[in-house]
Amino acid sequence: MSPFRLPPLTRAVLVDIDGVLVDSVDGATFDVLEPTTNRAYITCSSGSRADVDLAVSAAKRAFEEGPWPRMLPRQRATILNRIADEVAALNEDLAAIESFDSGLPIRQAKGQANRAAENFRFFADLIVAQVDGAFRMPDRQVNYVNRKPLGVAGLITPWNTPFMQESWKLAPALASGCTVILKPAEFTPVSAHLWAGIMERAGVPQGVFNIIHGFGESAGDALVKHPDVPLISFTGELGTGKVIYSNCARNMKHMSMELGGKSPAVVFADADFESALDSTLFGVYSLNGERCTASSRILVERPIYDRFVVAYAERAKKIVVGPPSDPKTEIAALVHPEHYRKVTEYIKIGKGEARLVAGGERPEHLPEGNYVQATVFADVPPTARIFQEEIFGPVVSITPFDTDEEAIALANDVEYGLAAYVWTNSIARAHNVSHAIDSGMVWINSHNVRDLRTPFGGVKGSGLGHEGGYRSLDFYSVQQSIHVTLGDVHTTRFGATGYADNDLGLGGPSA
Repeated sequence: MSPFRLPPLTRAVLVDIDGVLVDSVDGATFDVLEPTTNRAYITCSSGSRADVDLAVSAAKRAFEEGPWPRMLPRQRATILNRIADEVAALNEDLAAIESFDSGLPIRQAKGQANRAAENFRFFADLIVAQVDGAFRMPDRQVNYVNRKPLGVAGLITPWNTPFMQESWKLAPALASGCTVILKPAEFTPVSAHLWAGIMERAGVPQGVFNIIHGFGESAGDALVKHPDVPLISFTGELGTGKVIYSNCARNMKHMSMELGGKSPAVVFADADFESALDSTLFGVYSLNGERCTASSRILVERPIYDRFVVAYAERAKKIVVGPPSDPKTEIAALVHPEHYRKVTEYIKIGKGEARLVAGGERPEHLPEGNYVQATVFADVPPTARIFQEEIFGPVVSITPFDTDEEAIALANDVEYGLAAYVWTNSIARAHNVSHAIDSGMVWINSHNVRDLRTPFGGVKGSGLGHEGGYRSLDFYSVQQSIHVTLGDVHTTRFGATGYADNDLGLGGPSA
C-alpha cells in the first residue's frame, strides 16, 4: 500500500478526455511498479489509437470553437497563475507521490511542485509582457506580426522528474493559446493524474487539456501520426526521437525534441578543486543519475588527474544509497526494473573497458528493488561504450587530457551535444573552450543552475529546436506577417499597353 493518499478511484490513473475521467476505450490497463520492490501497486488505463482520436477531437473542437485561443493574454495569464497556485499547494503530497512512483529521493523531490508552479508563473508573465514587431515604411506600408496559437499540441514527457517536466511543456503551450494532449511516460503515470483536477479547479475550459496514458508504440505513436496534431514536443531517448522525427515528416509537423546527452565536465588544473569536485559529484549522482544534463563524462587535466580520481572515488563511496522515503538518502531506487537492467549491463561492460574505482554493485543492505551504488570508472578511453553511450544512471567515466585542444576533441567525440561544464580560473580559456564545445548549453564553474529566460536544447543527437523564454512561445505559435498599404503602390502593369520599356519593377524597394 502506498504511503500517500491516492484519489478515490478504482484505478489511480484514468484517461482524461474533454474534462472527463474515463477508462480507455478498449478497457486495457497496465501495472505501475513501485521501484523499491518492483511490485505492482496500482493499475493505469492504457490508451490506444481510439483514445487518441477522441482526445484530438476534443482538443480540436476546443481550439476551433472554444474561448481559450481567443482570450486576451491577461485572461490566460490569470488562469495560468491559478494553475500555479494549485500546483504549489500540492507540494508535500506531490513530493511523496513522485518519490514513491519514480524512486526519486524525497529530499530531491520536495522542490518539484515549486519548480512546476514557477514554470506557469513565468509564462503567465511572459505572455502579458510579450511584444511583437511592427515595421514602418513611411507613407508606403506598415508591417506587423500577428501571433496566433498553432493548434493542438502533442506533449510527450519522460519519467525522470515527471511532473516538473510536464509543467515545462504545458505552461508555454497553454500560455500560447494551444489546446493540449499530454502523453506521460508509462513508468511514472501517477503524478500526471493530478493535472486533471488542477486544470478544472483553475478554470481551464473543457477540452483544452487532455491526457492519454499508455505506451509509446501505441498511444505515443498514434499521437505523433495524427493529422490534426500540428506540433509535437518530445523529451526522451535518441532512438525514439529518430522514429518520431520520421513520423512527423509525413504531415510536416512542427517538432521540438530533447533527446538526452552524454555531457562532459572539463576540469582544468587551475580550477577550484573542491568546488569542481562537489559540482561534478552532484551533477551525475543527483536525481539518481537519471538526468539528461548529467555530467557523466569528466575530463580532467593530467597534473591533477590522479588526485581528482582518488578524491572523487572516496566521496562516491560515501554517498548514501537507501529508500526514497529516507531524508538521508542521496541515491535511491532507479525508476523501473527495465531501466535497472540497462544500467547494470553498462556497468558490466565498463568493467571490461576501464578501471572501476568505486561502486559497481548492488548495496548489500538493499537486497531487492532497483538499487545500484554510485559507480566510478577511471582511465576510460574515448572508444569505450561507457564513454560514448548515454547510461542515464549513477555511473561516471573519468578520462585524462593534456592540452586544451585534446579536451575539446574529447568533449566533442560523442553523438550527443546537450550540456557541458567547464572548470577553470582563466577567463579567456573558459570562454574559448566553451565556444568550441558542440553543445546547446555550457556552464562555467557551476552545475546546471538555469534562468528560465534562456534557451534550452541541444545539438547533434541531443535534439532539435530550443525551448525556454520567448523561444517556447515561438514554437507553439504561428508568426504571421501582415502588410498594410498606406499609399499608392507602384505596380508594373503586365498586359497593359503603352508603359515604358524600363518599367520592369517588382514592387519597389523592400525597405
